[in-house]
Amino acid sequence: MNLSNLLLMAGGQNGQSSSSSGIIMMVLIIVIFYFFMIRPQTKRQKEEKKFREMLEKGQQVMTLGGIHGKVKEVKETTVLIEIAHDVVIEIEKSAIAMNANAKPVEKKETTEK
Repeated sequence: MNLSNLLLMAGGQNGQSSSSSGIIMMVLIIVIFYFFMIRPQTKRQKEEKKFREMLEKGQQVMTLGGIHGKVKEVKETTVLIEIAHDVVIEIEKSAIAMNANAKPVEKKETTEK
């Protein structure tokens, strides 16, 4: 049994009405899927791409593998990162995690007692 047969059996109305309501339900599911899954993912990908393009020398970053370091040089597709004193590694820009050193700005702890 496919989905349209299930919708026809559950409808209890004539075939024409159930068929059109089934199509409307499918379109509604696709729209909901787009707004809750696809759209946020593409937005996040654009932000990550912008972040990697804006890398600057001296910026603290973390790789996807969990290595923390400071950007020494930015090349076209790679970045040189100093992970310890005089220890520099070259990694792909795509291997840098977005906002590795970002601290929440909105959270301001107040010490009222």
